[in-house]
Amino acid sequence: MTSAAEGPLPRDTADARGADLTLPEAVMLLLFDPRSGTIAGEGLSLMYTLGGAILIELAARGHIELDDEQRRVRAVGHGPEDTLLRGAWERVPKSTTGIRGLVVDIGTRSRESTLNRLVARGDIRHEPHRLLGIFPTHVLRGGDTGTRDRLLGPVRSTLVDGTDPDTRTATLGALLSASKNLAAMHADIPWSGDVYTSGKNLERGDWGAKATSDIILSSLVAQIVGTAFATTLATLTQPD
Repeated sequence: MTSAAEGPLPRDTADARGADLTLPEAVMLLLFDPRSGTIAGEGLSLMYTLGGAILIELAARGHIELDDEQRRVRAVGHGPEDTLLRGAWERVPKSTTGIRGLVVDIGTRSRESTLNRLVARGDIRHEPHRLLGIFPTHVLRGGDTGTRDRLLGPVRSTLVDGTDPDTRTATLGALLSASKNLAAMHADIPWSGDVYTSGKNLERGDWGAKATSDIILSSLVAQIVGTAFATTLATLTQPD
């Protein structure tokens, strides 16, 4: 596993302000468009993306493990210290259960908690707003931390220019591609057939020489994103 600074997996911590980004936070921040204040894939797509990202994070940290066929998982150990991840881990049974159901169950509960973490860090801001000039609400605005730009640069370089990714970048690129929201990110990652192909290669675990040392993680990502995103809602809601 790579270090928190270089790889996809940060250190465990309950302090959202000082922590390195977890995978669900990083993916949501990349999907967030600071120009419009919207998150690409809001709804079902975002739900799947966050659920898949959390399961990958938990599995790579050793808090859940896949069976021999890598289609079912179970919780192991004492769980993560990170509060966002621990809430998800507590929903994973000690006996094996299907990945698809967990993606939906965890993902549907993760949007607000993930967004709140990003707001606490200052990566996204809540700005007061009045709907129709009357009803108080809020809109989302970009923060001034520079975190999104630092995440976006390597991902864009990999998808657009074909740069060999490290494991963090490959994992994020695979999740964005699997979420089917890359085309909606055209302002940041110019959409093309080559970008589509590069994203699909990352989904399949084809990460290039720079990240091939982590074959276990690439296989894990390929299995979870394939199971999490390659089916319809009707399939996801059926028992495994």
